[in-house]
Amino acid sequence: MMTVYTALWGKRNWQSTTKDPEPSYHEKIFVGGQGVPIFGLVAIPENAHSTIIGTYGITGELETEWYLRVLARKAYAQGYAVVLFDWRAHGKTAELSPTLTSDGLYEGEDFVRIAAAAKEMGCPGKFWFTGYSLGGQLALWAVKVADQVIREYRDLGLEDSDIGGGMVICPSLDSQRSLSYLVTKPFGRYLEAGIAQNLKKLAWRIHDAHPGSIDPAAIERANSIWGFDNELVINQLGFPSVEAYYQASSALQILPQISKPTLILYAADDPLFDPAIIPELEEACDRNPAIDLLLTQYGGHVGYLSSKDCQRQVNDFDLWWAWNRVLQWLEKQRNS
Repeated sequence: MMTVYTALWGKRNWQSTTKDPEPSYHEKIFVGGQGVPIFGLVAIPENAHSTIIGTYGITGELETEWYLRVLARKAYAQGYAVVLFDWRAHGKTAELSPTLTSDGLYEGEDFVRIAAAAKEMGCPGKFWFTGYSLGGQLALWAVKVADQVIREYRDLGLEDSDIGGGMVICPSLDSQRSLSYLVTKPFGRYLEAGIAQNLKKLAWRIHDAHPGSIDPAAIERANSIWGFDNELVINQLGFPSVEAYYQASSALQILPQISKPTLILYAADDPLFDPAIIPELEEACDRNPAIDLLLTQYGGHVGYLSSKDCQRQVNDFDLWWAWNRVLQWLEKQRNS
């Protein structure tokens, strides 16, 4: 209920829930890994002290991803420069390039290259990577590969000290298990079907913007999330199966390799993900002092709306509990 309510209610009412105005954005075409153009929005407040770079989940685009815009308003008001971007195959990035998604395998490098370009534009370090749902998986990959990308591409003008770390809300951690779990429940099958239809629309949008880039028959066959990856993604990435692709891109496996401060907010009642993952998530975070895990009993999938009583208890000025925890955690990092 939290998942559905937040999505439906927030879409209509989010702008009235925060006192902070919309930042004044500048459009920017970044160059990601493999030369892929990435569309983004940049806002730099006066006396900015650090920068947040973020994107959204499995489907969407910047114009409609209001949950990300909530963070941007709040962060900008607190002195953070903000960089938001349409990740591969999404929004205006899909109009610029037919390159499809890789669920973090290449998007991690995109985050780092965007940080380098943002630094040239005047965005101050440290740079913090964020996302939610599948976007959270992308951000975790960004934190994991940042030092490697910086070492390999010295001409980027980034230093390891420029990268702060990451903070993610309800990140996808194991697509194979979670998709298998999702379709065992009536509500899960409903959600999966809706996401699959949006992925299909995404594919048609790329097909229309870049004629000949995608086989229309393959799009027609892609009637599930698994089907989208099977028909359109894995061959381009060189994987023999969807299972191999999901195993390679899984964020759960890379948690031990994260060395920058990272916050993971995760709800035990998230209806999209297999609850059997939670003990493994807890163990991985317990073993890695760089990761702070905030595991809650409730919250749904990217829900976390707080009541008036809850807001009073934690001294929040609005109902966006998860983003408030993210910004609170960031302040502790800045002051430590």
